[in-house]
Amino acid sequence: MPAISGEQYLSRINEMQPNVWIRGKKVTGKLSDHPDYKGAMQTKASLYDLQLHPDLIEKMTFPSPLSKEPVGISFLQPKTKEDLERRRYMMNVWARKTLGMMGRTPDYLNTVLMTLATASPILTKQEKSFSENLLRLYEHAREHDYSFTHSFINPQVNRSYQNEKPSTEPIAAKVIAKTSDGLIVKGARLLATQGGMTDEVLIFPSGSKLGDDDYAFSFSIPTNTEGLKFICRESFYKGDSAFNYPLSSRFHEMETMIIFDNVLVPWDRVFFHNRQDIAYELFSKSSFTAHALHQVVIRQIVKTEFILGLAQKMVNSLDLSDYQHIKEKISEMIIGLETMKALLERAELHAKEDQWGTITPNVHPLYVAINTFPTLYPRMSEILQLIGAGGLMAIPAEEDFQSELADDIDNYFQGNACSAVEKTKLFRLVWDLTMSSFGTRQTQYERYFFGDPIKLAGTLYNGYPRDEYIRQVEDFLSS
Repeated sequence: MPAISGEQYLSRINEMQPNVWIRGKKVTGKLSDHPDYKGAMQTKASLYDLQLHPDLIEKMTFPSPLSKEPVGISFLQPKTKEDLERRRYMMNVWARKTLGMMGRTPDYLNTVLMTLATASPILTKQEKSFSENLLRLYEHAREHDYSFTHSFINPQVNRSYQNEKPSTEPIAAKVIAKTSDGLIVKGARLLATQGGMTDEVLIFPSGSKLGDDDYAFSFSIPTNTEGLKFICRESFYKGDSAFNYPLSSRFHEMETMIIFDNVLVPWDRVFFHNRQDIAYELFSKSSFTAHALHQVVIRQIVKTEFILGLAQKMVNSLDLSDYQHIKEKISEMIIGLETMKALLERAELHAKEDQWGTITPNVHPLYVAINTFPTLYPRMSEILQLIGAGGLMAIPAEEDFQSELADDIDNYFQGNACSAVEKTKLFRLVWDLTMSSFGTRQTQYERYFFGDPIKLAGTLYNGYPRDEYIRQVEDFLSS
């Protein structure tokens, strides 16, 4: 099966009937019909349809090396800078479709899987079959257009000790037994975005410093594996109305905790286990970080462009263009956007082939971008709130325009050269992005998207090459 349509995606997930729980009740029936999932699943389906659109299919897909059928470009191992540009185009198209609001569109983990599969020879240090398992999963996912969720974070029980404390039952997911059929895993993982609405669940090492190899494992299993359970957070979905909830009705990605209740992971699904050294080597020597960040920064740029356009639309609707503080705020957004774009272009300009033959963006500019955005995004959200001011505190609803209040609403809620309906739709969009539960989740999500900002800064500090600059100082001092 080559690149799939949206209908194929929905049918496949619905047939799996994953074990999803919301507010203490198990989801029954089609997951795509459940209010808390249907908006995101319909949007995700539209992405699959988009890659098959006659005007885009040649740019969104490439011929499979096995079947020659079109498969998604996010699975492509780039061998040239032109390949890298093709991947950026495809990711940009999908990001624009979601306004950058969905952080787990399929291209993110497709990219991750591609980078790890190319470095799979590392896994032969434990078992040759483990390398073959990873390559087989990559090829199967590419040929069937699978989507993934993933998890590498343990539950927050005691962060001082990496979440684990003495217990008769494991809290953080760990290998509790090995059998002739595979690994037995018990415990929990936090956090899996889009849990339940993907074909597979990818599990990566937690990065724990417990000194226990029981936590150093990686595998992928189907979403409906026996013993696998997804516990959802409270939903941020408030209704189907695209007028009242223009973003959350379309882009609400559910976060879940994954529970492993003595889950059997077959040996042909295991990539490594009980080996922290392999975990470190796979993620440090593959192009995982550079390519994952490449996709992330593309999406964040699209999101920033949308927010800048939204801010300017508000300024126009309220006739605020002559205020100096408004010009300063909009310019602040422009500076942020152009900084992100420049960092992306620099990363691509200095792309080089890694030891696995993959053309890989320069990771340092991407790390700068990913350290910049957690500060930039909350500030942009704040600027939208400041521009809207008190107007964001009293916004009519779609139902008001259909009531006997319609004449009053039309008269008193109009804007500068725009009707009350147009202004209300604009302000509800700003509210949903910055003040609703969906909007505040977006801010928190971007703050921690690629990990703890302090740790990200530490990674940049430890990895950025500075010897040449030190030598310049030493040469000057010695002269």
